[in-house]
Parts: sequence; C-alpha cells; structure tokens
Amino acid sequence: MPTIEKRVIKNVISLDEKTSCSDAAYLMEHRRIGAVGVTRGGALVGLVTDRDLVFNVLAREKPGTITLADVMRTDAPSVSPSATERDCAHIMQTHSARHLLVKEGDVAVGLITMLDVLSLMLEDNRWLIEQLNTYIKGGRGRV
Repeated sequence: MPTIEKRVIKNVISLDEKTSCSDAAYLMEHRRIGAVGVTRGGALVGLVTDRDLVFNVLAREKPGTITLADVMRTDAPSVSPSATERDCAHIMQTHSARHLLVKEGDVAVGLITMLDVLSLMLEDNRWLIEQLNTYIKGGRGRV
C-alpha cells in the first residue's frame, strides 16, 4: 500500500504565530486554502484551519485582536510521511479533521489534506481495478 510521502505539501503557506487571525483569514480567502501553517522562529509548529477561525475567533469578542498563537491547536493530530492514505483517513475521521500535520519525529515537515488522501485512494483503486480487469480477461483483450 502506498504511503503519503510523495503527496506531502512541504512548502506550507505559513504565517508567524503573532499574526492576527483576521490577516490569516484574508490570506486563506485570497489563496483559496482551508488552513495555514503557524510558525515560531521560522519553524512550522502547527496549523490553523478555517474551522478554527469560525469556532474559536468569530464567536469571541474583538476577533481582530486574536492571534494565531491564541487559536492554534497544540494537540492537533499528525502523521508521519510513511503513513498510508488509510491511516490518514482513519485519523481524519476520528478527529473530524480535514488537514493533518506531517511530522518526522517531533519536527513538522509538511501537511496532508483530505483532498490529497482522497486522490491517493482513488489512484490506488484505479490501479486495483486495472489489475483485476487484466486478471479476469487473462490477457485475451475481451471479456
């Protein structure tokens, strides 16, 4: 079963943890993305998603003063680059997440999205269908 390693987004669009959530929302809207990486000292340390902004920022008073550090989940689920698409799908389902940090040890190295996972699953299924079709036909070219 293939791993997610080749699908990991390594150049995560990121903002410093001191950035306001309204600036992050603007960037997400402008880039048409559902999450931004959060950096501290230049290192990727977390994610803030569109859901985080809705549930943890818009519901509060004075949302313009809230920073990414204030809403970033430190307990967000993550996976390693050697995880399979099924591993990711299970974690996403269990945690109601659409984005996962990809970590090598304790170091965040990228991001994988639900769309990436679905694409991998579809590719895997297409390959399996083609293999089964070839096996069933027995190389005869017709069923």
